[in-house]
Amino acid sequence: MTRALTLGETARTVAAEFAVTASLDDESGAFPHENFRKLQEYGLLALTSPVTYGGRGAGLGDAATVIGEIAKGEPSTALILIMQYINLATLPGGRWPEHLVRRVLADAAQRGALINALRVEPELGTPIRGGLPATTARRTEEGWSLSGRKIYSTGIAGLTWCIVWGRTDEESPRVGAFLVPANADGIRIEETWNPLGMRATASHDAIFQDVRIPFDHAVDIRPPEQWKDREAGQAVWMAVLLGSLYDGVARAARDWLVQFLHDRKPANLGAALATVPRIQQALGEIEELLAANARLLRSAARDADTGEAPSSPESNLLKLTVTENAISAVEKALRLTGNHGISRNNPLERHYRNVLCGRIHSPQEDTVRIAAGRAALGN
Repeated sequence: MTRALTLGETARTVAAEFAVTASLDDESGAFPHENFRKLQEYGLLALTSPVTYGGRGAGLGDAATVIGEIAKGEPSTALILIMQYINLATLPGGRWPEHLVRRVLADAAQRGALINALRVEPELGTPIRGGLPATTARRTEEGWSLSGRKIYSTGIAGLTWCIVWGRTDEESPRVGAFLVPANADGIRIEETWNPLGMRATASHDAIFQDVRIPFDHAVDIRPPEQWKDREAGQAVWMAVLLGSLYDGVARAARDWLVQFLHDRKPANLGAALATVPRIQQALGEIEELLAANARLLRSAARDADTGEAPSSPESNLLKLTVTENAISAVEKALRLTGNHGISRNNPLERHYRNVLCGRIHSPQEDTVRIAAGRAALGN
């Protein structure tokens, strides 16, 4: 009898397939539709949706395992999957109408539908720094008419549902989430995404022009003052999954480096670089960073899964620490490999470009450290 694969083994199997085409995904910057077809085939797209909604009911620890493995194969796919996992896990406990929660989660489980929140705007930047969105929902007799532009819309080319951050046109505007089908009339994608790394997220601009949605698709709108920082549960999911992604990229770089050090045998040495004590020590420094990451991520995920999630500030510090460790690990690998490391014929330069993107996710370094410093000072 053939043994059933564990969740981690399944994710590694899929990630190995993704790795074969990762360089092509990076070069083209196109949305990796085939990767998501495979994720659905392997039962991974609705992993975090509750069983009662057709999902597998996985917690943060299992989600982090999958994201870390997928990121080793193709990290853009992993980032889109992070947004899917967080939304599917948190929607059932939120304020949305039950019938819309059930519809979105059933779409994910049965059809492989993807969902993500579109929040960032050209003038506003990320809402986490404050300010009202320019995207506006105008009340009509039939429902809402939504207009605006969202930038850095991760995975927009493959989404089924968009959670659009906007404001109402009321005298005292309410702010929040509007659920919009990605195929609705009035939505246009402008292909603006051309970044250093994480290219296959296809995070283009999404333009909404008088997009009509029913009244109940204003799924969570509130007075602006009622919106606070992310709740601790959501913050730790974002921190652990983003950390797992960039840690996975660093581990892919480490794996390539180990093989390179065994294969590379300079004529003046007469042996593999792996035999040189100085090289062994340098690799040990990379292992040190990755070991610390693994312990931090496991600990935070375990706490969250047992109902003792770290506070939002602590989760943000964890994300910052893990991503900076991942960046440092790949930089050390580059220093060991010289020209080989920066050659586009080898994957290390792609891993480096991808891991650098760990610094751009909200909340960013300055916000996290200022908040921590003020708290320590009692301000």
